[in-house]
Amino acid sequence: MMFIFSKNTRILSVFMMAFGLTALIYGFLTDSHSAWPSLMFNNFFFMGIALFAVFFIALQYVSEAAWSIVLKRVPETISTYLPIGGVIMLLIVIAGTLHWHHIYHWMDPELYVEGGEHYDEIIVGKRAYLNIPFFLIRSIVYVIIWTYCGKKLRQFSLRENVQGGLTNYKKSITMSAWFIVFFAVTSSTAAWDWIMSIDTHWFSTIFGWYIFSEWACIGFTTILLLTLYLKHNGYLPEVNNSHIHDLGKWVFAFSLVWTYMWFSQFMLIWYANIPEEVTYYMERWDSYRLLFWISWGINFAFPLVLLMSRDAKRNYTRLIVIGLLILLGHWINTFLLITPGTLHEHGHIGFVEIGMGIGFLGLFIFIVLSNLTKVQLSTTNHPFFDESKHLHT
Repeated sequence: MMFIFSKNTRILSVFMMAFGLTALIYGFLTDSHSAWPSLMFNNFFFMGIALFAVFFIALQYVSEAAWSIVLKRVPETISTYLPIGGVIMLLIVIAGTLHWHHIYHWMDPELYVEGGEHYDEIIVGKRAYLNIPFFLIRSIVYVIIWTYCGKKLRQFSLRENVQGGLTNYKKSITMSAWFIVFFAVTSSTAAWDWIMSIDTHWFSTIFGWYIFSEWACIGFTTILLLTLYLKHNGYLPEVNNSHIHDLGKWVFAFSLVWTYMWFSQFMLIWYANIPEEVTYYMERWDSYRLLFWISWGINFAFPLVLLMSRDAKRNYTRLIVIGLLILLGHWINTFLLITPGTLHEHGHIGFVEIGMGIGFLGLFIFIVLSNLTKVQLSTTNHPFFDESKHLHT
């Protein structure tokens, strides 16, 4: 296991975390108003990867899929980052309720004073759902149940490797079924709460699906990259080109799904040209136009052109390059989800934003690789192991 998390990789991840902490401290000392959105969008990005890993595991169980069993340890270990991301997300939410930052404009009590200078009738109309106690309760429930399900699914899987039999497998199916139902609702409501409510006057009927497609893109890409990393270091010998090809197909497919959601949301709002809807895009178009098109180009054009062929999905070097570009593109897109609604025309990607991103990446690498070294990567006692091992052979 020494090559999974080598000394050099460990030092690099610690250095990245230190760099990120420096950017965080610098950001809060110089401009805390800008630092909070930077903290939030970086955390939301990596938390989304970990959350999707739990969904991926659950989906394999409820669908009784066999192809992914030999690489199941990868998403299971990625999910171990979820408690960290969830706790940071709750800290951001709690800080908002204490008015330490102004990410959520609707939390301003002056908006609800009828006859007052800042009274906002539209936001008052959403008060039944967007109120601080209910918002905080929902956020806590999301994080606790997501984390609990991810932890239990990993525990059942590790016990299965030791005990054998079908007991833990059946428990995993039951837990996965409950999680899928809960996730089907809360993936959308969390997107509404944490992201869409930033632009409180605006709403989109497909926003939950849009965020899910974002998570799926970065989740599948991270699973693919980590699998390739392990293969490069001599682990996961049961994983063959067909498994990599299937992961590549998922990355390609959800890049197109994300583009479909992006275009559907954008085109309908542009065509209808209703003032309360177009303001969302006008803010991003007027002040973030270059990033707007860079994000779209990376997340759609590159996967479409470079991952379409069968050979491309089996070319490890190309998959790594495209995977890293996809993560960069969706990191920029996450920035565009959060920053314009908070900082308006004053947002930018600079030292603080990049520094925090590097810090979160270092933390993510440290958590995931540390946990990978603690488990047996082979899943030989899973009932579908042999079928997965001989995929397409």
